[in-house]
Amino acid sequence: METQVRTPQAVFLLPQRLVVPLFQRPYVWNEENQWEPLWGDVTRLAERYLASPGSKHQPHFLGAVVLQQVATTVGHMQQRMIIDGQQRLTTLQLLLDALHAELVRVDAKGPAARIESLVTNEAPFRSKPEDRFKVWPTNRDRPAFNAVMGAPPPVEHDSLGFKGERMVEAHQFFSEQAREWLQEGGSEAAPIRAAAIETVVRDLLQMVVIDLGADENAQEIFETLNARGASLTAADLIKNFVFQRLQESQADVETVYEHKWKEFETGFWEAEVGAGRLRYPRSSLFLNHWLIARTGTEIVAREVFDQFKRYASDSGTPMIGIVDQLHRAAAVYRAFVEGATSEKNNINRVALFGYRTGVMESEVIKPLVLWLSDPEQPPVPAAQASQALDVVESWMVRRMLVRATTKSYNKIIADFVKQLNKGSRTEVGAAAQRYFASQEADAAYWPDDDELRTELEGLLAYRRLGRGRLRMVLEAVEDYKRGWRDGKEGLSGERVARGKHAIEHVMPRKWVSHWPLGGGATEGERDQLIHTLGNLTLITGRLNSTLSNAAWDGSEGKQATLTKHDTLFLNRDIWKSVTSWTEDTIRARTRELIDHISAIWPVPPGHKSPAGTRAKVSAPRRHTVDLADLLNAGLLTAGMTLHPRRRKIADRVATLLPDGQLDVAGVIYPTPFAAASALTGLRMNGWWLFLVEQKPKRSLKDVRREYLDKLDVDTDDDDSDDEGDDADE
Repeated sequence: METQVRTPQAVFLLPQRLVVPLFQRPYVWNEENQWEPLWGDVTRLAERYLASPGSKHQPHFLGAVVLQQVATTVGHMQQRMIIDGQQRLTTLQLLLDALHAELVRVDAKGPAARIESLVTNEAPFRSKPEDRFKVWPTNRDRPAFNAVMGAPPPVEHDSLGFKGERMVEAHQFFSEQAREWLQEGGSEAAPIRAAAIETVVRDLLQMVVIDLGADENAQEIFETLNARGASLTAADLIKNFVFQRLQESQADVETVYEHKWKEFETGFWEAEVGAGRLRYPRSSLFLNHWLIARTGTEIVAREVFDQFKRYASDSGTPMIGIVDQLHRAAAVYRAFVEGATSEKNNINRVALFGYRTGVMESEVIKPLVLWLSDPEQPPVPAAQASQALDVVESWMVRRMLVRATTKSYNKIIADFVKQLNKGSRTEVGAAAQRYFASQEADAAYWPDDDELRTELEGLLAYRRLGRGRLRMVLEAVEDYKRGWRDGKEGLSGERVARGKHAIEHVMPRKWVSHWPLGGGATEGERDQLIHTLGNLTLITGRLNSTLSNAAWDGSEGKQATLTKHDTLFLNRDIWKSVTSWTEDTIRARTRELIDHISAIWPVPPGHKSPAGTRAKVSAPRRHTVDLADLLNAGLLTAGMTLHPRRRKIADRVATLLPDGQLDVAGVIYPTPFAAASALTGLRMNGWWLFLVEQKPKRSLKDVRREYLDKLDVDTDDDDSDDEGDDADE
């Protein structure tokens, strides 16, 4: 057995075939959880290389793979079985091939030729057609892999005939991303950028490759590598490093631990917190954010320990001084987190900023909060700090509402902190406004009022925005109506309770029985319109289905029902001033809410979105979320049993297979819809029908909503509102 750290150049250059055994699961990696983060790592390294091509650059570690040699006859190509790491190796091949095609497109002949040698075995070494490929996937994936990897550049992905296949989607994703990245800076910069990214993918990515002999026990190695062990966190590694240095300096380490470090091992700091698609101990995230606040450099989670060591070496501050700084910054960080989650109605501006950005699941802004409240620096004037928070919150909320990408937020906030470090702490509000108003890239610009209105007037907000985010927007409008605006306190002196109210459709989703069509509207138009902002409100408690779906008029009608919830100004406006609730009423209220949103989260006078951006952002990448995605994200487990919620078919359980299909009594169904329809004899929403947990009830739909709420994606597989009759549950 050999174990070596190898680059893609070392792994793929020699003529060989790396074969995925038939018993391994199909290719399941996806854009949100693997392709996009991998591409982000590649381009981050490439940008660093471009900025300093002569420097030594820290490579990016991709993980471990296990290969086993296969005995071959003399004169035939080397072959190895992929025991572990087939998803990683297959993805690398798709990335390299897609990048090769885009390098050819920009006429970067040298880089293209060097990348091609990592993807294709040369003709003299082949004895059969599949010998062309360095990696050969399991048989389910071979047709799609062969089609996309064998297509001549430029690849026409839509004409390959494998719509929805992950192999083709991955190749298309990397092709589009590489094309966009190479074209940044114009045609003159393309050759330099091509050389940089080629260097990165060949030499600055690394894997641990365990290469087994043909007679070694591959299963034993596989089980050992995948055994469940407690891995060290960034906070663990930094703690060991800090106290080793303290010991070397003859410091009283026990006293330092008790008074300065022990708190990091309490429940608050040990709690796991979501950051994008992954979860980390809060202590590790804090150390990451503190380093970004100090350096103004983008630092991803896996770099925290190395970057901390570098900072400790370069800062000139004794280790005891760094521990003191961490201790004081931790108090600021904890106060921010606890303030943002406080249930008290009256919270300060910083805590409100924390709540709203927290709803958008954006950990990336915390370095900015640490910078603004840095106890080692002169204080930022309160008005300037408030203005900076207003600007960043407006930037984030507007981008959320037009569904612009969040994938570069780490880099943008780090760069903003770097710019702040160059200026005065007495002018950070004005600096924030200048910085964000000047951004023109798709990943960073600040949407203007016209774009916001264009997007929101037709947006199916109930479907397209996560429930928490939609609730937060409506809460902000409620506060605005109560008088909380322009930095002034509302007349009542009390904000609306945060995260407590239910979102209600004024015209119900099941409108057919009591809400006859009128005014020339069609059923399809109404079905869309009921999910727009103007038809949504907050209520203090969920209505039962009878009241929620009631007619507008009458003592038990919707208007009378909302009157009973008139503690909210949102509802007073509805029941006091509206005599009937129609499509026109909904459109008018949507326009009114957009006016309020524009005022709550303003842009500078005369600010305009960059030309051409609006069209791109209004048509985001769409993605059909399937069970394989939820398996891949760890939200479901292969082999788990799914129970129908209807008693009549309670014994017809489904088993979730590793590729995301469902097995019901030996019959394999490709989707929840197919399985549910077969079991019930009706067109049935399987995401609703199948339960992951029976008490309390938790459906596949609930799991998918959890997945979507955490991701920056736009799904094209909305649930039907008709989820069946619950009477026989």
